[in-house]
Parts: sequence; structure tokens; C-alpha cells
Amino acid sequence: MSIFGKIKDAIFGQRGPLGGQFGGHKDAPAAPAPQSAPTQAAPPPAQPAPAPQAAPAAPPAPVDVEAVLTGIAQKKGNPDLNWRTSIVDLMKLLDLDSSLDNRKELATELGYTGAKDGSAEMNMWLHKAVMRELEKNGGTVPASMKD
Repeated sequence: MSIFGKIKDAIFGQRGPLGGQFGGHKDAPAAPAPQSAPTQAAPPPAQPAPAPQAAPAAPPAPVDVEAVLTGIAQKKGNPDLNWRTSIVDLMKLLDLDSSLDNRKELATELGYTGAKDGSAEMNMWLHKAVMRELEKNGGTVPASMKD
């Protein structure tokens, strides 16, 4: 799974569009049981009634990213983490590896074109890019965290 995918799952939870898991797969339908050859002629199968049209699923409610992260920080008792502006602290809050190698991978995923050297410029760009991507994926993010 991508680094951003791990961040998104940690914040949004493991819910997919219909309540399933992100990145998961649906189980294949069970194969029909083999039938023995009929000893008598079977009557023709009846036409099944058309299935009722399912109501379209309501889109999931937007996730308040700041509220979720604040809740995680309070629950963990990590008031010193500056996750609102620091990609390293955000990743630590979410129990993700915040090493330079992982941040380089995240930078590649999100299209960073500068030097992938762990500079303040790269890290600030990463944090804002993560927040913008979270918003694109159904989160609500304060402007101060993405601009």
C-alpha cells in the first residue's frame, strides 16, 4: 500500500464506498454445488421476478480531518507533536514510519519535483500536499493546513 494510502486509511478508517475496506477485494462468489444428473425430466425453470432496483448509496459523510487528528493526539497523549504543520509529526501521530526514505517515497507518490533531501521546503510541501489529497478524497481540511 502506498504511504499516502496508509495516511488516508489511518485518518478515514478502513471504510470503503459501501462500508467495505479500502484496498480490499470482494470475495469471489461461491461456486455452485455440482448437481447430479436428473433421473426424471425436470420442469423448465421458472423465470425469476426482476430484482427491485436498489436505492443508490448515499455518499459517505466528509471526514473532518482536523477533528480526527486532534482526537488521536488527545487519545495518545501526544500534545507536543506539531502535526498541523509537520509531516514528520503527522506520520508519528499516525504510527507511520517518518524516515527520510518513506518521506521520499511519499514525495514521489504526490509528484514533488524538488530535491528529495528532507529539507524544510520538501517537508512543508509534503504536509500541504497530503492535506490537499485528503480533501480530494472526502476530507474537510482547514485552509491553513493546505495553503
